Amino acid sequence: MEPEGSTSYTGYFVVFTKAAVVDDAVEDYPRVIPLQSGFLLMSLVEVKCIRRMLLVPVDVSKVSDVLSRQYPYLPSGPPSLTNDVPPNSAYSPLHNNLSSFPRPPVSGYDPHGSMRVSGMPPAGGIGIPGGKPAYSFMVTPEGLQPVPFPHEALVGPGIPRHARQINTLTHGEVVCAVTISNPTKYVYTGGKGCVKVWDISQPGTKSPISQLDCLQRDNYIRSVKLLPDGRTLIVGGEASTLSIWDLAAPTPRIKGQLDSTAPACYALAISPDAKVCFSCCSDGHIAVWDLHNQSLVRQFQGHTDGASCIDISSDGTRLWTGGLDNTVRSWDLREGRQLAQHDFQSQIFSLGYCPSSGNAGGGDWLAVGMESSHVEVLHTSKPDKYQLHLHDSCVLSLKFAQCGKWFISTGKDNLVNAWRTPYGASIFQSKESSSVLSCDISTDDKYIVTGSGDKKATVYEVIY
Repeated sequence: MEPEGSTSYTGYFVVFTKAAVVDDAVEDYPRVIPLQSGFLLMSLVEVKCIRRMLLVPVDVSKVSDVLSRQYPYLPSGPPSLTNDVPPNSAYSPLHNNLSSFPRPPVSGYDPHGSMRVSGMPPAGGIGIPGGKPAYSFMVTPEGLQPVPFPHEALVGPGIPRHARQINTLTHGEVVCAVTISNPTKYVYTGGKGCVKVWDISQPGTKSPISQLDCLQRDNYIRSVKLLPDGRTLIVGGEASTLSIWDLAAPTPRIKGQLDSTAPACYALAISPDAKVCFSCCSDGHIAVWDLHNQSLVRQFQGHTDGASCIDISSDGTRLWTGGLDNTVRSWDLREGRQLAQHDFQSQIFSLGYCPSSGNAGGGDWLAVGMESSHVEVLHTSKPDKYQLHLHDSCVLSLKFAQCGKWFISTGKDNLVNAWRTPYGASIFQSKESSSVLSCDISTDDKYIVTGSGDKKATVYEVIY
C-alpha cells in the first residue's frame, strides 16, 4: 500500500472481461477491481453472476480514474472496523486484539472438484487455472492438507442453498447477544443496559414490543438465554449479577438474581432439563447455578484467564468451555470434574458442540472460533481435526444448526459463514456492514439472527 495521498498502485487486478451482474445491474464494460493482500476489495456476495474473470497485471496510472470512481477510499484503504466493538469494557479484551496471524499459501487445489460438472471451471477461481484457493484443511502430523469434499457436501436433505435477509431490527446500541424463541416468534437482542424483544412473526417489524432494563445503563449485555419453555430469560453481562426474567407475566419482570464474585459474565448455557445455568466468568471460573433455589452450587476452576464461551451436550452430561488462556476444556457434569483440555495457538472467542441428531459423526464434533481468524473443528474422541480459513479477522460467534449438518460463524470481518459439518465446505456467505458479534439459529433451522456493531440485528430466512 502506498502512503496516503499517492495515486500509484502496483500489482494484479481482477478484470471482468464479459458481462457481469453486479448489484442487479448488468455491466457490459470491463471492470477493474484491485486486489489487496490476496482478497477482493468488494463483497463477492454482491456479485450474482460472473461470466469470466481474469487476473492480470495492470499499469495503475492508466486506470487510476476508474479506480477513483469505483473505490473512492483508495489508496488509504477501506474504513476502519475497530469502532464496532464496545470500547473500554470487559468486551474489549475479548474482541479487540487484532494481532496478525500467518495464513497458508494459496494453492491451485480445487476443494469442490468432485462436485463440479466435468469441464466446467470452478466458480470464483481467481487467478488459479483449473482451481480455487483451498480454505478447508485437515490438520495432520505432516501439516495442513487440503480437504477433498464429498459429492454430497452441498446437497441433500437439511443442507441450505442460501439465506436471504428478511428483516432488520434497529436496536440502537451495539448488539452483543441475540437469541430466538421456540417456536420462532420472538427475537431478543442484548445491547447496552437492556434487552429488547421483537415479534418477528409480524412482517416488517420495526419496533420492539418490550424492553428489559437489566444492567446499569453503560454496561453491555453479553449473553441472553431462554429456558426451553420460553417463559424465562437469563441475562448476563458486564456485571457480577445475572438476572432472571419472567416473560409469562403481563409485563416482563425480574423474578430473581444470581450474584457472583466475578466482575463480568461472558457467556451462558442452560441444561436441557432447565434446572441448571452455567456462566462463563471473567475470572476464568465456570459458575454452576441451581435455578430453582437461585443458588451457586459449584464452580469449575481450570481456565487461567477469562472463560469466553460455552456449550453443553444434548444429553446434559458434558460441558465445553473456551477461554482467553488459549484452551478449550470439557467437563463431566455427573462427576463434576474436568475431562480433557485442548491447547491452541490463539485465544478462543466462540465454540459450539454439534447436536447428535442428523449427523453421521454423532455429537462428537466441536467447532471453535479463534482470535487468529481460524475456525477449527475437532473430533472430541479421535485425533481428527479440520482448520477453516474463510474469515479474515477474529471469529466472534458460532452456532450449530439443530440438525447438526451445518453451522455458522461470524466475525469482525463483517462475514457470516455457513459451513458443512465437519469438513467445512462453504455453503453460503453473507457480508454485513459491520462486525458481526453474535448469532443464533432457530430450533427448526429455518431462521438465523445476527447482532452487529452497527447497532442492529439482522434476521435471515434459510432457503433449502
